[in-house]
Amino acid sequence: MERSEGERAAGRSQLLTIGELARRAGVTVKTVRHYSDEGLLPDAGRSGGGHRRYAPEALERLHRIRDLRAFGLSLPAVADALGGGSLEAALAERLRDLGGRLAALRWRQAALRAVTEAPPAERPALLRLLGAVPQPPTSEAPVRFWRRLLPRELPPPLLAAILDEAVPAPPADPDPAQAVGCARLHAFTSRSRMSAAGRCDRPPPATGLAGRADPVALYRGLGEAYPLAAAAAAAGRPPAPGAELDAFVGAHAQAYGERDDDAFRAGLRETVRAGEDPRMAAYWRHVDEVTGGGYPTMGTAHAWLVGALGAAG
Repeated sequence: MERSEGERAAGRSQLLTIGELARRAGVTVKTVRHYSDEGLLPDAGRSGGGHRRYAPEALERLHRIRDLRAFGLSLPAVADALGGGSLEAALAERLRDLGGRLAALRWRQAALRAVTEAPPAERPALLRLLGAVPQPPTSEAPVRFWRRLLPRELPPPLLAAILDEAVPAPPADPDPAQAVGCARLHAFTSRSRMSAAGRCDRPPPATGLAGRADPVALYRGLGEAYPLAAAAAAAGRPPAPGAELDAFVGAHAQAYGERDDDAFRAGLRETVRAGEDPRMAAYWRHVDEVTGGGYPTMGTAHAWLVGALGAAG
């Protein structure tokens, strides 16, 4: 039913000018115009002179826009939330963004402290080292390092389990020493060209064991031996024969299709000794710097088992 002229006049009298809307909301006319131009605050028409007019409910919408913007939501995110999108999802995305920025600031602070607390002669090298690492750092370089090092035959679940143990997660709130350790680990794994050749599952010629081991059987077996050795190391037990060494030797015996006897252990001792790479000691040293050395790593467990194998000889 068509409204009367009186009803239309009454409706027009309830409309707000851009200045009145800005005054009631406590913002500037420029702000209202900006939100209107962005499509966040549609007007209800124009006056005879072409000035914008807004319905009374525009005031509540403008307050909502300000509330969302106060949390740092982008204009597209605000438009999505006002248009029926998930406010919870928009706020969660903003929270993740802030978390990433705070993490970057914590790492930047730790790096700056590391440089300022270092002797003056060491600062240029530290600046170069720390400046080459993304902040917050990622685990991409160490993961690539291990993917080059490990046999390609490993199934994805086994590979993922090894990476979880071998690659430390950058700490959320690092101290200066951890920031430097992470930078050293990043630099080491970025420039290293180590590969699976020469590792214990691919023994060098003319050493104790002949042939090539089954890498899947080997690494599955090591996955059982290393936790045992890590627990022994954490308890302060010196390397010695026992269940830990039996699991270590058994993993190799199964991988090579051999029987665990004195001759096999002698050959394994020679093979492990010949296959040791000093660069791996550097890797685990940097891992200890990143983690603060708070728990035994795979490197600690391996060294304990090699020591136990030598003690058994």
